[in-house]
Amino acid sequence: MPTSLDPDEPPEDHPPRRGVATVGVGTPAIIRSGREAISTELALTLFRQMVRTRALEERSIKMSKSGEAYFWIGGPGEEALNVCLGLQILKGRGPAFDFLHLHYRSSGILLGMGMSMLDHIRQLAMTALDPHSRGRNFVGHYAIPEWNVMPVTSVIEVQCVMAPGTALAQKRHGGEGLSLAVSGDAGTAEGDFESCLLWSSRPGNELPVLMVVANNNYGISTKHSTQHSVKEIATRGGPYGIRYETVRDGNDPVTMWNAVDRAMRYVRRERKPFVLEAMVSRLHGHSSSSGAQRNWEEADCVALFEQKLIDAGAIDSDTVRTLKDEAKQEADAATVAVASEPRPTRADVYRDTYAPSAVDVVYPHDYTGLPQRR
Repeated sequence: MPTSLDPDEPPEDHPPRRGVATVGVGTPAIIRSGREAISTELALTLFRQMVRTRALEERSIKMSKSGEAYFWIGGPGEEALNVCLGLQILKGRGPAFDFLHLHYRSSGILLGMGMSMLDHIRQLAMTALDPHSRGRNFVGHYAIPEWNVMPVTSVIEVQCVMAPGTALAQKRHGGEGLSLAVSGDAGTAEGDFESCLLWSSRPGNELPVLMVVANNNYGISTKHSTQHSVKEIATRGGPYGIRYETVRDGNDPVTMWNAVDRAMRYVRRERKPFVLEAMVSRLHGHSSSSGAQRNWEEADCVALFEQKLIDAGAIDSDTVRTLKDEAKQEADAATVAVASEPRPTRADVYRDTYAPSAVDVVYPHDYTGLPQRR
């Protein structure tokens, strides 16, 4: 398996193709992939967010290797799926808005929703100003009450069994809010995934749950084909009467955007579950525990979409370079900013652990106030 120590440097025998396109007069109105299409304006928005997500992940990997962070886990290769999800979320707080039950490869979703790179890197560097966990959790373990982002856990797939609970509240409340449960293909072997299929599909009691499976064909170091008898995980929704779709090219943002749009429209309108599977790449292994080396044999959704936009005349090489430079500078600036931030102390271990209750007067030292968003 060809690898490189520098994630920015492709192997010499596979140089990226470069074209020069005229932007402005003659720029196409839409970008197509087969029968699917999106506007050029949307395509450029998706590309910019994908570039930002990749820059953040690559900077995070470098931080884990340099000792600026203790551990990295993320989703390089899943940018097309995650950005398309993030930009279609109904963002807000409470049952009228979408609830997000995510896994730890969801940086593209949160950046698409408006999270700053700084808040991601604060958690990576485990600073006291980390708004998600106050520096007490792994990177990617987000928690944002204002956006209904439920706390991400390292225990895989438990998010799937939580989703029917928030979806039940949403169905009783009315409106178009849905509960999104995102997981990897390995996690679907857990009973929690099956429980979500069951509890969201009971006849007459169906729930607005969108189950998204990011299938990168691996579970840590175990190949999908050695564990799953089904080639497409989404088909497991069939016996439960759940609609499903597998996007075989989850690296294509045009196809991915439309698939997410179809799935969300169905769940919002029918108030019933849907299983959406996307076949994606895994560009840097499972986590820093396996070295996070770049696998150049995997398809790169960012590079592929870049060339697609250049070939279509929607962007040129100079503009691409500018977008990448800006994203890298943004990630670097966030890294510099957190270097001087305070770290948690021993006294912080019990802070923000308990919600306020009637026993606070009895145990005044156990409750130290709800966390304040910065």
